[in-house]
Parts: sequence; structure tokens; C-alpha cells
Amino acid sequence: MSRRGNCFDNAVMESFFSTLKSELGERFEGYGVAKEQLFDYIEVFYNQQRRHSTCGQISPAAFERRAAKRQAA
Repeated sequence: MSRRGNCFDNAVMESFFSTLKSELGERFEGYGVAKEQLFDYIEVFYNQQRRHSTCGQISPAAFERRAAKRQAA
């Protein structure tokens, strides 16, 4: 499944990890530091603030809130 050109490749995750490496780097001082910085990046910035084109240029958290509101109505 990981061959180039295979329709089952995971381009979304590859894009995420590329963005993660370019914004945070690839090396950390220790496990605890890495865990803290990764949590902060994913939960605070990536899901709450960063806009995504697949979500209509809003954050994933805002997209989920909007979907929940529509489902409740």
C-alpha cells in the first residue's frame, strides 16, 4: 500500500507530518518536551485555530461545532 501511485496512499497524513516538521522541527530535547509541544501544536493550534481548505476555510473545531449545531436543529 505504500508504493508511489497507489490509490490507497495516505497523502493527508503525509501533508500533516510535513507541516508539523516544518513548523516544530524534527528534534526535541526529551520525551516530555516533545509530548508537551506536540499536544500544544495539535490541540491548541492545529485543531482550534488553523484554517483547513477541506473544512471550508475554518478550523476543525469550528467545523465540528457547526455540524453539531445543524444536527441539533
